[in-house]
Amino acid sequence: LQPVARPMRRLFSYLGPMRRRLSAAVGFSVVNKVFEEISTALARGDRVELRGFGAFSVRARGERVGRNPRTGESVDVAKKHLPFFKTGKELRERINQN
Repeated sequence: LQPVARPMRRLFSYLGPMRRRLSAAVGFSVVNKVFEEISTALARGDRVELRGFGAFSVRARGERVGRNPRTGESVDVAKKHLPFFKTGKELRERINQN
């Protein structure tokens, strides 16, 4: 089991009543597995949607000519794929309540 970051500990603590039936190690394994599956799906190019929270997807950026900000020299930038997250309606509404 790998060391778990503080936010993941908080995520596990929100499991509430299920925590009484699960050991911390099992809970952390479940949370790690969820993140691993999301990462694997994105690596395949799939879209992952968590209802009410948002959707993860991968967007392709074509090759282009960029500029080195220090020297001003033109630089070729290779095409690449980047992760993208779009918030869900419920999350947006919750954030904007105040």
